[in-house]
Amino acid sequence: MNKIKIVIAGARGRMGKEAVYLTGRTEHFDLVGVLDHKHEGKKLSDLDGFTGYDVPIYTDIEKCFQTEKPDVLIDLTTPEFGYYHAKTALSYGVRPVVGTTGFTKENLQELEDLCEEMNRGCIIAPNFALGAVLMMKFSQIAAKYYQDVEIMEMHHDQKLDAPSGTAIKTAELMAEVRQAKNQGHPDEKETIPGARGADFDGMRIHSTRLPGLIAHQQVLFGAEGESLTIRHDSYNRVSFMSGVKLAVEEVLKVNVLVYGLENIME
Repeated sequence: MNKIKIVIAGARGRMGKEAVYLTGRTEHFDLVGVLDHKHEGKKLSDLDGFTGYDVPIYTDIEKCFQTEKPDVLIDLTTPEFGYYHAKTALSYGVRPVVGTTGFTKENLQELEDLCEEMNRGCIIAPNFALGAVLMMKFSQIAAKYYQDVEIMEMHHDQKLDAPSGTAIKTAELMAEVRQAKNQGHPDEKETIPGARGADFDGMRIHSTRLPGLIAHQQVLFGAEGESLTIRHDSYNRVSFMSGVKLAVEEVLKVNVLVYGLENIME
């Protein structure tokens, strides 16, 4: 297999570091550079925790693509930068794999149009943990039979968006098959605003942010005399790397925007 030339945006972050280490232990991955908002002119190996990763750091994304000519960009930054990086990558014929959540529908439509125009693939994954993707798929199956369902997502206290992209994607998948219903008592009243969580097509989504958590979600279904809970827990960020690896390999095979790993998992 030919080596896949990769650039990583957000390499110094907690997810980014794991992605760097992933390239180091994957024989057919070749890390050729990283994007950062500082350290221009330095090598990644000059920074703590990256011994042996002797690749250049760029602050200018276009200079990076012009110089290194990568096949794939792995973006693990923020929605604002992830959107800009993905658009720029596609314009250079580079295929983005984006782990950032929080894109608007307009953002996704623009990226979809750009993929079609450039005949290049882009994969955006609300969650790279394969177990989390299965949790979403299982929840979709259950939602066909259970109308009453609430999502409880729990993340570390540095997460910027709420609800999480995983929770929203789960609700979207369930809404495709679930018979619409406004849950709870028709006359219920929130004595403290927000107590019942966000309302998505009658389903409720609750977000928890606490130090010590990584990424956790449970989907709780209720019916007469029974309940069903589907839960996934990520205890460290290594759990996301199997999905990153899969996405990098699969993005080379598609020429459209793919939103969610469930669309490339057989």
